[in-house]
Amino acid sequence: MSKATNVLMGFIAGAAAGTLTGILVAPDKGVKTRKKLNKQIRRTSRDVSESIGDKVEEIKDKLNDVVSEMRTKAEETEEIIKEKVNSKAKTAKDTAAN
Repeated sequence: MSKATNVLMGFIAGAAAGTLTGILVAPDKGVKTRKKLNKQIRRTSRDVSESIGDKVEEIKDKLNDVVSEMRTKAEETEEIIKEKVNSKAKTAKDTAAN
């Protein structure tokens, strides 16, 4: 994982842990605490899902860029090889003609 991803995941985990601690030490009744916990778990789950979705899109974009660059390089290399083969073939033909 990249450093930015690690920082983001650490931030999310820290926020969730802080919220959980705050809820658990709050002087609310059990039912109210469970509702708060459930709400926070859903919110954190949604945030994590969004973060993962964003990272997946970022990785897809980078991968598409790399594939495109590789395709371009392959086409350039193919053209260079064709030119060299044609040059060698012409040289061989000229040599054979003499």
